[in-house]
Amino acid sequence: MGLPALEFSDCCLDSPHFRETLKSHEAELDKTNKFIKELIKDGKSLIGALKNLSLAKRKFADSLNEFKFQCIGDAETDDEMCIARSLQEFATVLRNLEDERIRMIENASEVLITPLEKFRKEQIGAAKEAKKKYDKETEKYCGILEKHLNLSSKKKESQLQEADSQVDLVRQHFYEVSLEYVFKVQEVQERKMFEFVEPLLAFLQGLFTFYHHGYELAKDFSDFKTELTISIQNTRNRFEGTRSEVESLMKKMKENPLEHKTISPYTMEGYLYVQEKRHFGTSWVKHYCTYQRDSKQITMVPFDQKSGGKGGEDESVTLKSCTRRKTDSIEKRFCFDVEAVDRPGVITMQALSEEDRRLWMEAMDGREPVYNSNKDSQSEGTAQLDSIGFSIIKKCIHAVETRGINEQGLYRIVGVNSRVQKLLSVLMDPKTASETETDICAEWEIKTITSALKTYLRMLPGPLMMYQFQRSFIKAAKLENQESRVSEIHSLVHRLPEKNRQMLQLLMNHLANVANNHKQNLMTVANLGVVFGPTLLRPQEETVAAIMDIKFQNIVIEILIENHEKIFNTVPDMPLTNAQLHLSRKKSSDSKPPSCSERPLTLFHAMQSAEKQEQRNSIINSSLESVVSSNANSILNSSSSLQPNMNSSDPDLDVLKPARPKSLPPNPSPTSPLSPSWPMFSAPSSPMPTSSTSSDSSPIRPEEAVHEDSSTPFRKAKALYACKAEHDSELSFTAGTVFDNVHPSQEPGWLEGTLNGKTGLIPENYVEFL
Repeated sequence: MGLPALEFSDCCLDSPHFRETLKSHEAELDKTNKFIKELIKDGKSLIGALKNLSLAKRKFADSLNEFKFQCIGDAETDDEMCIARSLQEFATVLRNLEDERIRMIENASEVLITPLEKFRKEQIGAAKEAKKKYDKETEKYCGILEKHLNLSSKKKESQLQEADSQVDLVRQHFYEVSLEYVFKVQEVQERKMFEFVEPLLAFLQGLFTFYHHGYELAKDFSDFKTELTISIQNTRNRFEGTRSEVESLMKKMKENPLEHKTISPYTMEGYLYVQEKRHFGTSWVKHYCTYQRDSKQITMVPFDQKSGGKGGEDESVTLKSCTRRKTDSIEKRFCFDVEAVDRPGVITMQALSEEDRRLWMEAMDGREPVYNSNKDSQSEGTAQLDSIGFSIIKKCIHAVETRGINEQGLYRIVGVNSRVQKLLSVLMDPKTASETETDICAEWEIKTITSALKTYLRMLPGPLMMYQFQRSFIKAAKLENQESRVSEIHSLVHRLPEKNRQMLQLLMNHLANVANNHKQNLMTVANLGVVFGPTLLRPQEETVAAIMDIKFQNIVIEILIENHEKIFNTVPDMPLTNAQLHLSRKKSSDSKPPSCSERPLTLFHAMQSAEKQEQRNSIINSSLESVVSSNANSILNSSSSLQPNMNSSDPDLDVLKPARPKSLPPNPSPTSPLSPSWPMFSAPSSPMPTSSTSSDSSPIRPEEAVHEDSSTPFRKAKALYACKAEHDSELSFTAGTVFDNVHPSQEPGWLEGTLNGKTGLIPENYVEFL
């Protein structure tokens, strides 16, 4: 588990949890600083002591092997894991060099010692100076605040106003210093991942140059060296993007901290001074208090920022009432009284300001709190995944692939904003958007077109890969095995709405084409992931932790580009045995169905004689004649609902090759031995009707036709996945298609239903009942 992220919003609250998190980051910086100093000392010993070379090299190698990186977040990317294990790899190399007794070291001071000293002095040293400033401002702010709160309310109004202004200025300055210190700590933690490892890599490269006996060892190391160099570059690129995002968030927080306040599980929280009675009188003790409106629980934690620790045990009480304290009834300002159900007497509390007291009063008397959730910075709602949206994206893609596929920095170099907005206004005009044959004029630059494409995707009401799946995609990217990542992302993509998936497929096919020309346009799959990750998979809340996950968003896009043919052209596989298929009907509708090519062939294995089989068939045929004749009209009428006309020539249809019967079997009677009982085929997400005779209380909806001679209902069902028929007895359909008159078939694992007047077989686990 890595270090927890430091949120800028916590700087304002300055809670005990924030202080503890900050301490863990400071301890890590101190640890890194001590390690770098030791490493520099060992390096100098290695350079200057040729006679003791073996001892110095082994100590240096041991130091490298013992140090472990601590990354921010709960998971590491492949690049970060590569960088993290690089020190152990370096140690192994040094031990091998010692075994071969190679002693030539040159230029080590320039390539190793100087960069490390520079990093320690400029980065870690700057962080230490920021800490001193932060500690000084903390003490100053707390002291002035206590002095201010101890002012008598009987003083002149002008004096009180002047004191209020002074406290506000000090508070604002303390808040800014806190934000800057947190930003610097985050920056140094990220920088060390590459500025610390790069000098070590350069030092090892110098050793290979001058150690002629290490030629074979250098060849063995070259593969990892290449991988590490790429990882460092990728980490550096991600750092630049992350740093700009964090810096932008910090500036927003400086300008308007309340607008970006983190959503809290508490109705109200913050510091309050609580009046406590002592033997020698009364005293005011600083507490960090939280209040939950639903449970009316007030929790008070005695905590003093100056001492940096708790001053006693936590206390929780249940709120009974809250009353504003009149100014003339107490010498302190901003006070209010709280009565608790489970504690006798009145608890007098002092807020930090009049506004703070107002917020506490509003929260405790039952008014709704004002939460400012993070808003998408893009102008949402102006773009949609409709025919116009698809037309715009297709036109942009066509222009890029025909005129600018080889332009360097494609999609990375942005166009002029005014030109981009003008092009979008032209493309989004309903008059021009309907002209599908009209291409984008050559007067528009490629960088303007690519920026327009990205801007349109950001203008959608939500990201193309949807907010509700964002965490699932990130978790998939954090899986250790690459095959597992691809499989999980494959499954998630097919859970997206049809239009989202179609647009994503269109875009990934295009980006794969761009990546195939990376030698000319310099846009590799990794570079495209950096560009499109935050656009297609942005989080709903803008926090530091979310920004740290941008690297995993990029990995998701890389996987989609590299595996686009498999992900979009095949259905996620989940082969099932006959026994598993039988059990799967009892599970929730979240279970994944098998692919069409893996449908079960049988469920029942009862052996019957030829005479019994012949007799059974005659019963079925006679039963069917009565059922079909009595319900033919109702089936034809109910099948006329509006549905897309599906046929095998549809280019967007997922093509599968199942092996199924070549003719449609007759519909058996519900009581036939060949027909399994109806509850076996009911979808878990759609409860079975218990009665078909009641007119008022029946759960069966009006659109559900019912057999005149049977209690088995004909129901509507919706396709979860796309499937293409191979035989005349089957129906072709896409995800989202609605079927009429769905009922059990004599074929195990299949249902019968009607689509556009045609009745055919439907894989049972491909649908859910409405």
